[in-house]
Amino acid sequence: MSAPAIPLRLTAPAPGWVVEADVVVVGSGIAGLTVALRYAELDPAAKVLVVTKDVLSSGSTRWAQGGIAAVLDPEDTPEEHLNDTLLAGVGLCDVRAVRTLVTEGPGALRRLMARGARFDRTDGGRLQLTREGGHRRDRIVHAGGDATGAEVQRALVEAVRASAIEVVEHALVLDLLKDARGRARGVTLHVMGEGARDGVGAVHAGAVVLATGGMGQVYAATTNPVVSTGDGVALALRAGAVVRDLEFVQFHPTVLWLGEDSTGQQPLISEAVRGEGAILVDHAGEAFMRDVHELADLAPRDVVAKAIMRRMRESGRDHMLLDGRHFGEERWRARFPTIHAVCREHGVDPVREPIPVAPAAHYASGGVRTDLMGRTSIEGLYACGEVACTGVHGANRLASNSLLEGLVFAERIAADIARDNRAGGRPEPGEPVASRTPDGLVDPRARTRIQAHMSRGAGVLRARDSLAGTARALRDARWTPVQVAPCTESWEATNLLTVATVLTAAAVARLETRGSHWREDHPERDDDEWLGHLDVTLTEEGLQMTYTPHGDAIPARLEQELAGAGLDPAEVNALVDRALAEDLQEAGDVTSLATIPAGQRAVADVVARADGVVAGLAAAEAVFVRLGADRVERGAKDGERVRAGEVLMTVEGPVRGLLTAERTALNLLTHLSGVATLTARWVEAVSGTKARVRDSRKTLPGLRSLEKYAVRCGGGVNHRMSLSDAALIKDNHVVAAGGVAEAFRAVRDRYPDLPIEVEVDRIDQIEPVLAEGAEEILLDNFTPEDLAHAVQIVKNRARLEASGGLTLESARDVAETGVDYLAVGALTHSAPALDIALDLRG
Repeated sequence: MSAPAIPLRLTAPAPGWVVEADVVVVGSGIAGLTVALRYAELDPAAKVLVVTKDVLSSGSTRWAQGGIAAVLDPEDTPEEHLNDTLLAGVGLCDVRAVRTLVTEGPGALRRLMARGARFDRTDGGRLQLTREGGHRRDRIVHAGGDATGAEVQRALVEAVRASAIEVVEHALVLDLLKDARGRARGVTLHVMGEGARDGVGAVHAGAVVLATGGMGQVYAATTNPVVSTGDGVALALRAGAVVRDLEFVQFHPTVLWLGEDSTGQQPLISEAVRGEGAILVDHAGEAFMRDVHELADLAPRDVVAKAIMRRMRESGRDHMLLDGRHFGEERWRARFPTIHAVCREHGVDPVREPIPVAPAAHYASGGVRTDLMGRTSIEGLYACGEVACTGVHGANRLASNSLLEGLVFAERIAADIARDNRAGGRPEPGEPVASRTPDGLVDPRARTRIQAHMSRGAGVLRARDSLAGTARALRDARWTPVQVAPCTESWEATNLLTVATVLTAAAVARLETRGSHWREDHPERDDDEWLGHLDVTLTEEGLQMTYTPHGDAIPARLEQELAGAGLDPAEVNALVDRALAEDLQEAGDVTSLATIPAGQRAVADVVARADGVVAGLAAAEAVFVRLGADRVERGAKDGERVRAGEVLMTVEGPVRGLLTAERTALNLLTHLSGVATLTARWVEAVSGTKARVRDSRKTLPGLRSLEKYAVRCGGGVNHRMSLSDAALIKDNHVVAAGGVAEAFRAVRDRYPDLPIEVEVDRIDQIEPVLAEGAEEILLDNFTPEDLAHAVQIVKNRARLEASGGLTLESARDVAETGVDYLAVGALTHSAPALDIALDLRG
């Protein structure tokens, strides 16, 4: 007999009371309270309800020691913060989400300060910035030394208390309520108290925001508080929402080791301690991180955690040591008062002895999949903070990005709900449709077994056998010999088992080591097979898992094609990212979202509307693939002449994605094909002569490599790609250097191996530059007669290029003078686009 299915609804009494709200926010950390406060500001007439499992001031935010990462130093840049985040995320970060985080983060942090949060400052009154693992700049703000979360929570709670926002405390959320269309319409919850709202009730709302925090309690040892039982992820799964990347659980490398039998919430030793100079050592006193990573003790968390586990395994020890004795007592008390006190409370004096540390479950990089506005796959349901998978963290969160993520995406959610309400009127909460899905509960006595199995088999170290054993144990945990009564303990145990089952299934499926997912039997990162995401939904048939190629990644075959064409795939990828960001902005493709059902699929043809030479098919395909096209067939090749009506490419995928990709894909394809077509006309005009047609640096910003590729597709050749490929001495250089000979010598002295080209605009300048050793002479605005004279003077001692004032009509006359090149800036900077369109098949 097979194990019982994971329930799609928690067994619970019928709601004994109902309250209505415009927006219900589940969770009272930085994400939840920021959504509530910002939405109340945007729509003062709205009724906003916050539901929290404990008291308003509880939750994970208050335990955050390190701080909030944001670009506030004038010498720092959002691009550097983005790059650090991408590096930590090991290939799986959504670049658009990270760019949103790093660009909107500083403003969101300032608004948090305007709400009353007070961060540590220097004696001069400036914000005190520090560094943590993975950051290459000082960009972490903190409060009370190591009590940042407590200060943030204090400020937000005071702001909520001073507002009209209603709060329900001691309330465990149970399940999502939906209407007949499947739209979120509220939640059921259980209030653990006495009074008018005691027991199970319901909140009917126009929008639901999950901000329930993490799921660290799925493991035996964690830094998470006791309330972090994965309630939001479990609710979303039962409701049918997509959950992504759940296998990527970050284990904080430095958690105070309290003994081998210690379980539950463990004291965190903030990464900021290493940021201030503390060193990890083994029991022999060896600082082992120096040979592991270029940042040594400030390496990303997954690197440090793995290094600690390796050293523990090699030495047979169950912990390592963090040495901060050189700080001295005054610095410990001033910079890390909370950590100092906690260590002393557990019998460790960090002033006089190293701190015993070991990794423990800390942060979930995956969660309920959302877009850039916090929308989940269920209309009306949003997710924010640790419960969400925005794509910011990829396979491994960068230190101190989590609080910033909560701020930035909470504000975006509030803005999106307010914008929808303004556009279509505030949605009525309405009466949800009763759910007929199977319900059930897990025996609460299974909780400790679930946690023990997860730590043993699906923790920092994972392998096929350990994960298989964990999966079997979790299936067995669904059985119970007694009827389980609905209560807080059984609801939490069911949530933990639901989350643990999905996490383990994803960890079994991902056959590689990446970020915080470490498979001992597959120790290498595998971008060929695993540069993608595992999306999971829960159905009556069980878990449904889908591998989704990474949205920011160009498939390997396209990478090979681009590289073979002399293009940098990463550069093309970044270009596509920027182009889509310009198109999608905050709300996305609103027309497609409004008119096309989410699941609708179609086939579309990319069709030439005029004769020409095609270029840029791989770049256009990359755009379609990025937005979900799962079948692409080419009807032409770059560099081929095509006729009006010819199908260049056929794509198949979700209609929303195809139409959203259309403009960006066609922008690239029509422009590059226009460059190739114009080049082909020039090449045809000079055919039969020795002259070659080539481009210049008159290119559109960011498109140079693609435009020069299009020139090659049209039969032309490229001149310099950049100012460092060769020295080109022009009249202004001659003036600045004091003469052509002086300019030559200056270049030759500094760059002895670099080719030197010289631009001249008179016949009498040719002999002097030949005498200096010019390898190429650019003849600017010469008449055909003067060009022919120049060819006679040079007599093949240097290459000659004609430029300036050239037209298609005069091209052949110029070419027949004997010059080597015709330089045509118009090829790239003013080529007319080739008319190409996307036709959706009926």
